[in-house]
Amino acid sequence: MPKIILTGDRPTGKLHLGHYVGSLKRRVELQNSGEFDKIFIMIADAQALTDNADNPEKVRQNIIEVALDYLSVGLDPTKSNIFIQSQIPQLTELTFYYMNLVTVARLQRNPTVKSEIQMRNFEASIPVGFFTYPISQASDITAFKATTVPVGEDQEPMIEQAREIVRKFNSVYGETLVEPDILLPDNKACLRLPGTDGKAKMSKSLGNCIYLSDSPADVKKKVMSMYTDPTHIKIEDPGKLEGNCVFTYLDAFCQPEDFAEFLPDYKNLDELKAHYQRGGLGDVKVKKFLNNVLQKQLEPIRARRHEYEKNIPEVYKILQRGTKVAYDAAEETLNEVKRSMKINYFDDEELIRVQSEKYSS
Repeated sequence: MPKIILTGDRPTGKLHLGHYVGSLKRRVELQNSGEFDKIFIMIADAQALTDNADNPEKVRQNIIEVALDYLSVGLDPTKSNIFIQSQIPQLTELTFYYMNLVTVARLQRNPTVKSEIQMRNFEASIPVGFFTYPISQASDITAFKATTVPVGEDQEPMIEQAREIVRKFNSVYGETLVEPDILLPDNKACLRLPGTDGKAKMSKSLGNCIYLSDSPADVKKKVMSMYTDPTHIKIEDPGKLEGNCVFTYLDAFCQPEDFAEFLPDYKNLDELKAHYQRGGLGDVKVKKFLNNVLQKQLEPIRARRHEYEKNIPEVYKILQRGTKVAYDAAEETLNEVKRSMKINYFDDEELIRVQSEKYSS
C-alpha cells in the first residue's frame, strides 16, 4: 500500500509559531524523508467557511497568506501537492455519503467539536456545517487514501472519528477506504505551544501569536513582553518553570549549539533552567536569549517568503497545479466509493444488461 500524507490548515490568518512547531516543521521533515509516496497539503477554505460564512473575503484573502507561509517554511511544490479544498467538489459528495454512517449523538460526544463550539460561543446556534466538521475531515482524509495524518494532540478525537467512518463504510459496502494513522509531534513542548500571554493556546483571535512573517522588531517586542513567572520579581528570587512561556518556547525551539552562539555562560538548557530555579537569573536575560534563538530560525523563513512575494501569480499557479493533482486523486476515490455503494448506474454494464434481460423477457 502506498504511504500517503494528508494535512492542512484553515486560511483564517497568517500562520504562527504554534503552527510551525506543531505541524509545519514536521511536514517539511516528512516531505524530505523520502518515506512517502504522495503528500497532500490542503488549504481548508471550505472548513474555514463553516464559522466564517458571513465573511468570505477574510477566507479569500488568507489563501495567499497560508500559501506563502507554506512555501516559506520549505514545503516544496515538486514534492508536496498544495491545494485548495473548495476546488475539489468530490470532497463534498463524499461527506454527504458519510453523513449516513454517523449519528448526531456521536458528533455531540466528539471532544474537539464540543471544545470548538464552546470557544466560538456556538452553544445556542450551531451551524450545521461546523457541527458536521468531523465528517468533512473524514472525507478529506479518505479522498486521498491517506495513511498518515500529522496533527496536534487536540485533533486525536477527529482522526478517531475518521477511522470509525472508514470501518463502518468498509463493513457495509466492502473494503474500499483506507484507515489513517495519526502522527503526533515528537517534541512534547510542541504538542500545544502556549500564547505569549500565558494562555493555554496560541490563537489569532486572542492576539497572543508570533507569526512566521513577523518582522525582527515585532518578534523581539513580543518576546520581551512574554509571560514568565509573576512571583519572580527580583533577579535573586527563585523562578518557576511551570507555566513560564519563555522556557516552554526554549524547550520547543532551542538547539544545543545556540548556547555557544548566544549564551556561552551556559552549556545547555538544563543549566539555564537550574540557575533560574535557584535564583540569580533575570527574565530579561533569558528573553534576550530566546529572541536570538527565534530570530535565527525565522530569518530563512522570512527570506524565502520575500522571494515568493515578488511573484504572486506563480504562487497561484503552484496552487492550481497542486489542486489538479488533488482533484484527480479524489475523483478516483469517489468513483471507487460509488461502485462499492452500487450507485455508479451509468458505468455498471452488468446492471444495464440484467435490467435489459428482465424487461425483454
